[in-house]
Amino acid sequence: MPQVRDWQGMRDMSARRLKERTGDDLDTWNRRIKGQGFASEESLRPWLTKEGVTGYAQTLLVMEQFGYPDFLLASADELVDGQYADRPQLRPIYHAIISAAAGLGEVIVQTRKSYVSLVTRRRTFARIQPTTKTRVDLGLRLEGTLPRGRLRPSKIHETMQLQIGLTAPEEVDAEVLGWLQKAYNQNR
Repeated sequence: MPQVRDWQGMRDMSARRLKERTGDDLDTWNRRIKGQGFASEESLRPWLTKEGVTGYAQTLLVMEQFGYPDFLLASADELVDGQYADRPQLRPIYHAIISAAAGLGEVIVQTRKSYVSLVTRRRTFARIQPTTKTRVDLGLRLEGTLPRGRLRPSKIHETMQLQIGLTAPEEVDAEVLGWLQKAYNQNR
């Protein structure tokens, strides 16, 4: 079974990056920020940028000060439950893709509010997204591959240039597994 990573994993990674880039840990930064008395995100972000804190580390510190959105506090299972709450008939497609991913090699499953990413140690190679009430889209990062057959141009994310629309678990067949394996191999 692939390793599952939810937002807690993202929080931990952001805290590690903060320490690596600035030399100070999350608790130290939280104390510094509290001492400054920022009243809003809009006043905190420019100060953090000036202090050399950007990207995920900056977002982490903003949320530490002004609160985390509910979906960030949810477990991976709770997030997936939410994605399929109004379309339970599509959940078997999700499970079929996750089962297939388990056979690819070392895969990390990163769960978000509206999608699930499949990630190698290097980067994301696929995204599972229940796009409509009747279809799950499997976005694939396939460099140098043009749309053909079931592979369509993707609107999922700019790094996922291609996607396959799936309406039933049995559509996660040898062809889909082949494309998934190719995306995995290109991105590990």
